[in-house]
Amino acid sequence: MATISPRWKATQMGNLSGKKFLITGGTSGIGKEAARELFRAGGDVTFTARSAEKGESTVAEIGKIGSGKISYGILDLTNLDSVRQFAAKFTHDFDTLILNAGVMATPLGHTRDGFELQFGTNHLGHFALAGLLHKQVKGRIVSVSSQAHRFGNFGDNSVATIRAQALAQGKYKPWSAYGASKLANLNFIQELHRRSQANNWGIASFAVHPGWSSTHLQSVGPEMRGANLEEKITSAMNSLFAQSASQGALPTLCAATHPGIPSSSYIGPDGLFEMRGYPKITRGMSKAYDQTLATNLWSVSEELTGVQWL
Repeated sequence: MATISPRWKATQMGNLSGKKFLITGGTSGIGKEAARELFRAGGDVTFTARSAEKGESTVAEIGKIGSGKISYGILDLTNLDSVRQFAAKFTHDFDTLILNAGVMATPLGHTRDGFELQFGTNHLGHFALAGLLHKQVKGRIVSVSSQAHRFGNFGDNSVATIRAQALAQGKYKPWSAYGASKLANLNFIQELHRRSQANNWGIASFAVHPGWSSTHLQSVGPEMRGANLEEKITSAMNSLFAQSASQGALPTLCAATHPGIPSSSYIGPDGLFEMRGYPKITRGMSKAYDQTLATNLWSVSEELTGVQWL
């Protein structure tokens, strides 16, 4: 089993020429930094954007630093029609799918398909996309989770309870809903590992978390609520205590490229409370490895998205 060297950096990825990567949410934060470094190392990178304006701007910025191919596609994870349209246009095989895009602690809202906004964006949209593309993935699927998974739960872990949370039935708390969506990311990776082995899909699966990294993600919730003071405080706290987005992207880059790491591994920063630092293999809370929860979550996800992993 491979070990991750202390103070592992993006420069240790080596030459990625000929490797193809697809990243959701590549116009800002962790996704943008991951796209930048993969492209800098010679990889061919496709990232998703919510608008052509942001996509074109990011291509122009990142395209100056590498020798591979950089491109984008329009994807809205809150709309399953958009997910299907993107997947239908993405016809070639590729090495690694990085499920990165997400929202955090938003007010109660729903996706186009009626799912609770955070669960629909952070888990169900990605579940559908990965399911539609999994036969084209020749190497790895990486899901960006969070230490916030530690305050997520699905009650009795039953199909009925998971479905109810996915549809925002019952009391809603923004941070609890965020934690549940991030727990779902870890459960998904564990179940994907088991199913890949059982069905000979040849996909290695990994979950990662970026610690406390300075990105726009933390400001989305306050912006949606119109909480200007909270948004300013969040920005100030990021400036004082958070590590950079480029440092926060290291676990993602490590999971996407490091040879020999066991499938189903969870990778995060090695510093105090895993808030910052360099990549290491870590472990989530016990619910992240509950096979009954993972199996029921997969069943509900197929039911709600209509995407069957065949």
